[in-house]
Amino acid sequence: MIRSELIQKIADENSHLTQRHVERIVNTVFEEIIEALAKGDRVELRGFGAFSVKSRDARVGRNPRTGEAVSVEDKKVPFFKTGKLLRDRLNSK
Repeated sequence: MIRSELIQKIADENSHLTQRHVERIVNTVFEEIIEALAKGDRVELRGFGAFSVKSRDARVGRNPRTGEAVSVEDKKVPFFKTGKLLRDRLNSK
């Protein structure tokens, strides 16, 4: 599912909201998550999972084409850990 499909599904299930309002709501939620992660905060959505930021140390990597050593700078990457409810639902038989 992509963002536009999510917006359409929410708009279809909530006829009292226009698609423009739903789009604004979804964009606001995503922006707040992005801003919190940019500040280094953790975002937890109970039952779904938690977003956080992890730091990766600088390292020496390899160019896959040439095999040449390349230095890779340290960086921060987003990390998502699934919640118990989501894990249980995915693994239910």
